[in-house]
Amino acid sequence: MSFPGKTAVMGGGSWATALAKIVLSTQTDINWYMRRPDRIEDFRQMKHNPAYLSSLMFDTSRIRFYPDVNEAVKDSDTLIFATPSPFLKQHLEKLNVPIKDKRVVSAIKGIVPDENLLISEYFTEYYGVPEENIAIIAGPSHAEEVALERLSYLTVACRNRDNAEKFSQIFGNSYVKCSCSQDVKGIEYASVLKNVYAIVAGICHGMNYGDNFQSVFLSNAIKEMRRFLDAVHVFARDITDSAYLGDLLVTAYSRYSRNRTFGAMIGKGYSVKTAQIEMEMIAEGYYGTKCIHEINARYGADVPILEALYGVLYERKPPTDVIRRLTETFK
Repeated sequence: MSFPGKTAVMGGGSWATALAKIVLSTQTDINWYMRRPDRIEDFRQMKHNPAYLSSLMFDTSRIRFYPDVNEAVKDSDTLIFATPSPFLKQHLEKLNVPIKDKRVVSAIKGIVPDENLLISEYFTEYYGVPEENIAIIAGPSHAEEVALERLSYLTVACRNRDNAEKFSQIFGNSYVKCSCSQDVKGIEYASVLKNVYAIVAGICHGMNYGDNFQSVFLSNAIKEMRRFLDAVHVFARDITDSAYLGDLLVTAYSRYSRNRTFGAMIGKGYSVKTAQIEMEMIAEGYYGTKCIHEINARYGADVPILEALYGVLYERKPPTDVIRRLTETFK
């Protein structure tokens, strides 16, 4: 089949909506899977996603909507998954059409809970998709800014370098610049860790730690990220590249960051449960913290920031005590 063939966006959230806008700038039309028929009907009538990025208008004549995941997969060659990682298995439970011959792009910055597998690993181990047919997209790219066509940079990673270049053609346009990498696992893990560190940055912000401290915190966070990545996946990477450091910075500082917002609420005194309820959106770093904590039991990397957050989120340790102890270890 020709590349990319018929392309489908799998998901109905803000990042999926932003990606649909990008793909429609490079492709004639797209398939779009959303699990709720009522949302699809509202989208058709109003010409925009009724629940996310609702100011972003679409030419719906160029979109074929699907409430059935099997029909969407059957009619598509390249599948772009953009659902929160905790819900990926739920979305795929109804899938009975094989995808081993499809091209899969993961725009998911998380880990599959319980299995503790990266998204690329999950599609290979459970669905038989060859590694060379899987790409991930990462980098500092909040959906809200993509929707506004503000200049953004994506990294497209695939084990096969030539395929990475091909995948990048789906996403590169006048306001999205793409670079390519073969560090699939490293970038996926970095995408999880940056959410973890953004929660801590939010907690510190909520506790009124200033910019001086935040800069020192992030300096220590990127060192910790490098230690973990070097332990789990040896690769000649530059940790200062935008897929690592850049994504960490924007997630830790931006007002659009769900993970930072979640952390700020905890820092202001909300319980973890109350903050989750008030958010009404998924802070994937909550799940990523537990997954990385369990994965690191096999590797033993020195990750004091992650372990401190695990204590807050899962062991009910007081944030004030945990952050104070962290400050004493920073340089």
